[in-house]
Amino acid sequence: MTHLTRSCNWILALFSSLTCLNGVTDVEKVAVSEGTVPFAYGGETYQTYYKVYGDLANGAHTPLVVIHGGPGVSHDYMLPISDLATRASVPVIFYDQIGGARSTHLRSKPANFWTIDLFVGELDNLLSYLSIRESFDLIGHSWGGVIGAEYEVRRQPAGLQHLILSDSLASEELWGRSTAQLLEAFPTEVQEGIAAGMSEPKRFEAAMRKFNEVHGCTVKPTPKELVYSLDQIFGESGDTTVASANILSDWSIVERLHFVTVPTLIINGGSDVAQDFVVAPFYERIPDVKWITFQNSSHMPFWEERERYIDVLLTFLSL
Repeated sequence: MTHLTRSCNWILALFSSLTCLNGVTDVEKVAVSEGTVPFAYGGETYQTYYKVYGDLANGAHTPLVVIHGGPGVSHDYMLPISDLATRASVPVIFYDQIGGARSTHLRSKPANFWTIDLFVGELDNLLSYLSIRESFDLIGHSWGGVIGAEYEVRRQPAGLQHLILSDSLASEELWGRSTAQLLEAFPTEVQEGIAAGMSEPKRFEAAMRKFNEVHGCTVKPTPKELVYSLDQIFGESGDTTVASANILSDWSIVERLHFVTVPTLIINGGSDVAQDFVVAPFYERIPDVKWITFQNSSHMPFWEERERYIDVLLTFLSL
């Protein structure tokens, strides 16, 4: 389904739905660099890991910063978006949020340390370090969309050109309602495992795997990049600190969405946890907005309909 938009130039119907390609395509043809960024916060300095596909120096295309979901996983599961660098020379910047994967782990920090303000500050610090604050685009997936939307609303960054909120949420209440609704179709052990949450990580993981087979990522076998990202929480040496912090308790951005002033694209999947009613407030309240649903996808259309997803991003970013 392609939703009505507020721009008659947005002709997504031209794109055909294509089977996703497992694995990252032709990354060897693109310059790849990585490093860490010092991030000072609360009187301490941490390290944020980042990885860039493409050339930030030539300035031919606005760089796209990718904000992964979670929290507590890694950027790896979003690597299909690096196709923008191979197909159109768009520099794509990934990073691992503090508390997970290759960035600084802080297992001793209390739950109240982990706030949206922390992650908004980390994103802003990354933009400054890479000297792209004057012109950049953002894409946030799931929890990453929360950071992206909050960054725009709180900071009103002059250099932000486009915002993409992929499979994200406008409030914790809407997300919870959607999850509960979808869980009704699952066996009792899955329902109870998800209800247990991070208080019982192994039980929660087993239940989430069953749930995600339908509403998370339907690609078989599961992409190794996604397995790696989830292992950052649930693996043998995984870190559950951030995932257990319950950052989004009672969170909502619905009443502040009119402060999103940049052109915004909303994406969700036909069997997504981010059902239409979860993302609808973005469309209803952001002034300059477009919305597309990938009917053959769940929560990760960049895997499930990979080529079409990249086509849509390229069209939107060229507006």
